[in-house]
Amino acid sequence: MKTRFKTIKLLFLLAFMPAGFAFGQQLLNLDRALEIASQNSPDIRTSLLGLERSQESLNAKRASLKSQFALSLNPIDYSRTRAFDDYYSNWYTNESLGASGTFTVSQPILITDGTVQLVNRFGWKKSTSSTNNIEDRSFSNNLYLSLNQPLFTYNKLRLELKELELDLENSNLSYAMQKLNLEKLVTQYFYDVYLAQMSLSITEDELANTEKSFDITKNKVEAGLAAREELYQAELNYATAKSNVQNQRVSLENYKDQFKQYIGMDIFEDFAVMSNVEANPVEVDLQKAIDYGLGSRMEIRQREIDIETSQFGLIRTKASNEFRGEMDLSIGIIGDDRKLGDIYDSPTNNPKVSVSFNVPLFDWGEKKSRIKAQEAVIKTQELNAEQQEIQIVLDIRKVYRSLLNLENQIDIARQNEKNAQLTYEINLERYANGDLTSMDLNLYQNQLSEKKMAYAQSLINYKIELLNLKIQTLYDFESKQGIVPEEIIQKRKN
Repeated sequence: MKTRFKTIKLLFLLAFMPAGFAFGQQLLNLDRALEIASQNSPDIRTSLLGLERSQESLNAKRASLKSQFALSLNPIDYSRTRAFDDYYSNWYTNESLGASGTFTVSQPILITDGTVQLVNRFGWKKSTSSTNNIEDRSFSNNLYLSLNQPLFTYNKLRLELKELELDLENSNLSYAMQKLNLEKLVTQYFYDVYLAQMSLSITEDELANTEKSFDITKNKVEAGLAAREELYQAELNYATAKSNVQNQRVSLENYKDQFKQYIGMDIFEDFAVMSNVEANPVEVDLQKAIDYGLGSRMEIRQREIDIETSQFGLIRTKASNEFRGEMDLSIGIIGDDRKLGDIYDSPTNNPKVSVSFNVPLFDWGEKKSRIKAQEAVIKTQELNAEQQEIQIVLDIRKVYRSLLNLENQIDIARQNEKNAQLTYEINLERYANGDLTSMDLNLYQNQLSEKKMAYAQSLINYKIELLNLKIQTLYDFESKQGIVPEEIIQKRKN
């Protein structure tokens, strides 16, 4: 990696475009394309929406752990019924009218998964019965404090909160990975357009050269210095060159549409890309690349989250048919009177204690089988985590070898382009002197075009592979900087 490759600078000037075409055209470089994509790309926007969903779900869960205030109102409750009194063996009519309201303060307890409630029920009721023709009117108020506490089971509140926290972390990781992937794909699409523009420029050069050789052949035939079939061949080459230019224009527009869709541009807005393709050899330490990849790749943390999530599933599976209990405690006072101010003149205490248990007896092995199934899921996730680390190492080694190979390919492609250019110039002179047919000259022209494209492609491949190495390792070997802060990598190792 000691040879410095020369810089290819392709600037698509307005002269290459039809008159009036470029005035409404936007010129894009790679940085500007990445800026547009980071704001408008459908993939990034989708990832951001997923991140927003996870964040708001966690916010909602945390809000539900705070005190909840509720007010229930029943402004009117009227009924008129006819019933039979078995004791007196006669029918009677009962009529009632009432109104009530309930105010509740509920506080979940994260540590124990219990719930504490403070409840106050206030009401007024008027009731009359045809049995004794007495009308009763009274106010009532029931104030009590209650506790509901699950026993001998897992903490559902804490588990749900932890799941949402992991989901948010996973969404953040996915968003960060999407941004890296966006950079790679935008770069790829950008250079696809770049190469299409270059290919169009080369075919236009071919057309100009072919037109020049056609004029030479035509003059030779008219002067009787060449056979007429030479003119026919020159006409065929000229028509083919014009067809190639049109094909490259169509291909360029297709690449532009694909690029605009991905970065989120208006598909009716026209643009041209401008770039300096510079391939400088970069020293890459393979072991350092592997260490950074294993220490900072977000996919490893995602696999760890998958394992934790599957373990939560095992906890739920074990609790599906388990011995568990529930305790309900409440204490309060209730009062009633015909006068509102005298409700608590003779209050009544109303304590309550209730303990219940669910005791599974026999389930024909259902719980045992479900546990084994979930344990298999956990082992699968652990295996995926191991394979993820292996795949990361393999991918980094693959990119490293590809970079070494591309350096050689760039040297070869550069020399091939130089030789093809010299060969074409020599044979163009031979053609002008009548020592070469137009068909032979066309072969040298095509060879020159192919070598130019091959050289540009090799340089772009090297730049894209360097970017791929940065994504694989989360370390930029060009700037010698890590994308993930060093303290986070050390914390993850510990």
